[in-house]
Parts: sequence; structure tokens; C-alpha cells
Amino acid sequence: MGRRRQSVTIKHVAADAGVSLQTVSRVINNEPNVRPEMKERVQASIDKLGYVPSIAAQRMSGSRSYLILALNDRERTIADWQSRQGTDWVDQMLLGGMLKCAEHGYRMIFELVDTHNDHVQCELRAAIAALQPDGIILTPPHSENPLITSLLAEARIPFARIGSVTPGPGIAMTMDDEGSARLATQHLIDLGHRRIGFIAGPTDYAVAGWRIDGWRATMDDAGLSTEGLCERGDFGFESGVVAARKLLEQTDRPTAIIASSDQMATGTLEVARSMNLDVPADLSLVSFDNTPIVRFTEPSLTAVDQPIAATISRAVELLINAGKKDLPSEPVVVSGTLVERASTARPGANGVG
Repeated sequence: MGRRRQSVTIKHVAADAGVSLQTVSRVINNEPNVRPEMKERVQASIDKLGYVPSIAAQRMSGSRSYLILALNDRERTIADWQSRQGTDWVDQMLLGGMLKCAEHGYRMIFELVDTHNDHVQCELRAAIAALQPDGIILTPPHSENPLITSLLAEARIPFARIGSVTPGPGIAMTMDDEGSARLATQHLIDLGHRRIGFIAGPTDYAVAGWRIDGWRATMDDAGLSTEGLCERGDFGFESGVVAARKLLEQTDRPTAIIASSDQMATGTLEVARSMNLDVPADLSLVSFDNTPIVRFTEPSLTAVDQPIAATISRAVELLINAGKKDLPSEPVVVSGTLVERASTARPGANGVG
């Protein structure tokens, strides 16, 4: 009976091939300066024994850890998990990141860090010391936190800043939030809407401001006023309720609203229902994120699909190749799309759009 796959180690491969552990490691890591016949001998032993390289074996060369560390905001992530309201930001992060890591023999480690904590640098140093990642992905608001970015720059660890175009170290990446807001606004203008409200996210997220910019610029281009039509929330359901009520209780209320998160959009839907406003006949509604929940609301919501998985996948690819290729000097943009469903229609329409 042959060895069970899980019991085969790099030592077994080295012994079978009659070479040193370092030679096996160099072959596993596809490093230069390994003679072709030696590479063939080691590969033959790997195939024969059914050996699957471990991170520990890959690390033996001392040059790489084969780990990519992704950081997310602790407070908001835990709140989303506990509310169980269908947010899938983390799911999409892992989908894009883990699949791309697997293509290159890497692993993705996911950590929660409190960006508002004065001890954030100590917390991050501990994670770096324990994991020794080859690269780090920062998501909002970490990507705009100078305490975090300066520490990583000082440590010379390649990192990607998702949702950031601020000049500085690291790879700046965006999901074209301004362009997505333009897309949503233009969709409503094309349907004939003239008073289009906007529910923005909190000020500590740069993307919230970019979305306002996209909405306002598109309204300006069409010669439409935005005065009194923008309210802010915190991306959560209750804040969406408060913001929507302020907009919809106006004498000259908007005929359409764009909400900067699916949760705020469902809050808006709840307010419309309580005011006996039909969606979309009396109010068209567009959401951001396109999480699973928007397909099951009544009506289903037209939404901006945020390319989270594609963006994280691209970040992983850039970080893995950081030592081989020049890093982008300009922000990397991965654009989203608009998914049209039943919540948008012409103003006063008696059917769905």
C-alpha cells in the first residue's frame, strides 16, 4: 500500500530523489539555477509520492511566505455578520482573493482590524510578525489611514489600497464609484426623472464622496438641481430609513432615489411603503452593491454591481508580481455595471420598468 497523501513530506521527496531539502524547495518554488535534470528528478519523486507542497516547504527558500493578508474593518464587519442582512462584501473579497491566490500557490489570510483604534499599528505589527505576508490588501477605511499605510511603507511590504486614489505608497485601486454613480443617475435621467435624491455613506469613507461627485456631476450636466436632495447615512438599514424620510417628506419630493448601499435602499423601500408610495410608479429606486438581498425585495432592486471579487483578484495578482514588475504609478480602476430590475421606471408609470 502506498503512502497516504497527507503523510508525505518534503523530507520524503528529498530522500526519494537523493537530493537536499533546499534543492526540493528550489524546485517547488520554481527558482532559477536548478539544473533541468535535477528538476526532473525531483518532479518525478513528487509525482510518484503524490506530494502536495505546503506553505512551510515553500517558505524554506526564505524569500517568500506565500501568504497574502487582507484587512477589513472589524466593527463594521462584525455588525454586518451579526445583523445577517445579506451583506456579502467579505464573501466577494474571499471569492476573488482566494481563487487568484490558489492559481499561484498562495493562501489568503483574512484579518479584522479596528482602524479607529489608537493602537492599530501595534495590532498590525503583531499580525505581520506572526504571518510575514508577501503582500497586504487594505479595504476602506483602512486604505485611507496614514497610520497603517506609513507602517507598511516603512516595513517595505507591498500593499494595495482599495477605494483610495490619495497620492502615497502602495497600489491605489478603485471600483470607479464616481463612474458607477454617474451610471445610476444617467439611467434615471434617461427614464425622465428630474428630481433625483441621493443617500450617501459616511464621511470617513472616501468612496462616499466620490459617489456624491458622480451623482452631482451628472445632474449638473443635465441642467438639474441637486439642492436639498442629498442626505447621509452610515450604510446601515436604520440610517437609510432616516435619510429617506427626510427626502420623501419634502413638499417637492424626489421621484427617484439612489441609495449608497443595499441596506439603505431597503430602508428607503420600507419608508416608501409606509407612505403608500408605489415603487416604481411613485418612486424609482437604485441601490449600490448588488448583494443577494436586492433580488428578493418587492420589487427587486435595480443596483450598481460593485466588482469586489474582480478588484481583490487584481490586487492579489499585482502583489504577487510586485517583485517582478513595476507597480502601477496611476490608480488601477475596475469598473462596475448597472443591473436593471423592477424598481425603476418612468415617473408616474403604472407598470414596472
